[in-house]
Amino acid sequence: MTLRYICGMGRLLLKLKNKYLLSVVLILVWLVFFDKNDVFTQYELIQKCHKLNAEREYYLKEISNNKTELEELKENSKTLETFAREKYLMKKENEDLFVFLTR
Repeated sequence: MTLRYICGMGRLLLKLKNKYLLSVVLILVWLVFFDKNDVFTQYELIQKCHKLNAEREYYLKEISNNKTELEELKENSKTLETFAREKYLMKKENEDLFVFLTR
């Protein structure tokens, strides 16, 4: 070991003997790694919050689309008939219905 390294270690030990510095370092280590609200937990919560906000935006768009579709169905009987035929496979009395399944 070199003399510079040994002297550096001596200065570090002197600084660590300072009770205030040691207290601050221990508190920071506790808060960063061992506390209930540590850095890693906060990061996971922030990621979850971003995901939930993205889902919220998606569902708000879907609600908006469904409202406009519902208004269109209420106003236009032709659209209502088309919707019933496509979604619920309804037909008129004298018609035959063919269903094609696609993958």
